[in-house]
Amino acid sequence: MGNQMEKLTHLSYREVPTADPLGLDPDDGPRIGVSYIFSADDDELEEPGVVDRVPEQERELQDELECSVFYREECIYQKGGALLSTHSPESLLSRCKAGDLVEFVCPNQYPHWAVFVGDFQVVHLHRQEVKSSFLTDASRGRRGRVVNELYRYRARSPQDVVRAALGQVGAKEQELCWRNSECFAAWCRYGRREFKVGGELRIGKQPYRLRLQLSDKKSHTLEFQSLEDLIMERRRNDQVGRAAVLQELAGHLQAEEPPHALHNSD
Repeated sequence: MGNQMEKLTHLSYREVPTADPLGLDPDDGPRIGVSYIFSADDDELEEPGVVDRVPEQERELQDELECSVFYREECIYQKGGALLSTHSPESLLSRCKAGDLVEFVCPNQYPHWAVFVGDFQVVHLHRQEVKSSFLTDASRGRRGRVVNELYRYRARSPQDVVRAALGQVGAKEQELCWRNSECFAAWCRYGRREFKVGGELRIGKQPYRLRLQLSDKKSHTLEFQSLEDLIMERRRNDQVGRAAVLQELAGHLQAEEPPHALHNSD
């Protein structure tokens, strides 16, 4: 069992079983990744209308999984601690400055990212189109937070971030270069090709690592060929929640031990 756990905590992207060995989904076309890791990361799956409003206390207690992202040995993303606190859309307006990245969250939904461009407006990728909306409308009733500190890349100037976002308004479907709202918003702020579809060559190497923090002393690591792939998995984890991720990890190896028995991956 110990050997199985060691394999799990250093699981290779290629070692996870797939529904289709070619990585193809007949409904979605080519899909890079594996069924265990990826599901449809699509902000457009939400039904029209505002999400049900739940008590603020319940939303603050939603089960988010703390994690870090590494490119080789460099930490390029980290989420945890105070960065998990959220605010109502109305309160968030007073905290935003032009060029800020905003993340709206709600249990059982993918997080939705947007770029604040001033005058109560955000630019965001929604339903396969880049749109300009009032922040309160884009939130759809979800709580939110400013997430400039999650990625550790050097940011463009606020003016350049706003210009990049506004320059894409109206782009849709085949014109889009981003798989989800987070990749679009992060590209606007950092201007890095890694956030675009096909922005990195896939040459067999797996330089990206996603470290999921299971407890103070225990973590689990997955490896990926590209940042785009990794973002899709991390967003899926946010959508299903920490408890579901732990259950999947245990079920993957048909472990007899409970999820909290996973060995430290460090």
